[in-house]
Amino acid sequence: MELVTYAIVFWAPWDTPVMTSHEMPMSRVPSGQALSRVAMCVGTCSRIVGPCLLVLGTLSMAASILLLFPGGASKYLVEGRISKHAKAVPGIWGGGIIVLLAATHITAVGWRCAGCSDCGTRRNAFISAVLSKLALLGAAACFIFSGVGLTNGPLCFYNASEHGHRHGTVWGYPFLDAGSQEPDARTENYLYDRRTWSTCLEPEGIVAWNVVLFSLLLLISAAEMVLASFQILNGCLGCLCGFCDGKKSPP
Repeated sequence: MELVTYAIVFWAPWDTPVMTSHEMPMSRVPSGQALSRVAMCVGTCSRIVGPCLLVLGTLSMAASILLLFPGGASKYLVEGRISKHAKAVPGIWGGGIIVLLAATHITAVGWRCAGCSDCGTRRNAFISAVLSKLALLGAAACFIFSGVGLTNGPLCFYNASEHGHRHGTVWGYPFLDAGSQEPDARTENYLYDRRTWSTCLEPEGIVAWNVVLFSLLLLISAAEMVLASFQILNGCLGCLCGFCDGKKSPP
């Protein structure tokens, strides 16, 4: 071992400091490389998750707004003939505004800190993790509201005498009334038997409108929950390693 050390000293330039095998910190090199790789992954993932949440949040708001205008008509909204779960607009405040707030911050930080050595990213990573938690809660609320709205069915004008509860045509929830005695049958008849969709007389095509848009909100909010959960973990890693892409600051 001493011969090898002497050989290194002999062939090295005179102004280059030489470290012996006892002085060389071997554990620091792979540790620094690992942190650099994690930081690179954190920044890259933020630049992917952020725009995806922006798109999903925008789609969620659009779907929730369309639920207020069955068939593209505004008179039902003016008359108050909209289902209570559509009036709650969960896609706007839950899967929309809250998610867009987090997505904007995640996207801005991910691209602003791309390739830097240090730009306060640990603080920004903590903020993104907190906003992602709020986005997760908002998306979960949108998912629950959309699921209940899809299960209960739309508010429409239907013939109540066919259900044996009232006489004549009224505004109400025919599929909810039909399932008051057998809840499982309600879901089966409404969602899986399209022949029952003709129960609603007005607005025209309200059942398909309700099913498509609430199903879309369910899918969007589920995707938002997955991405928000991933960004929470990503933000926690960013608190430790930052968002930087592994470039070292000059000495």
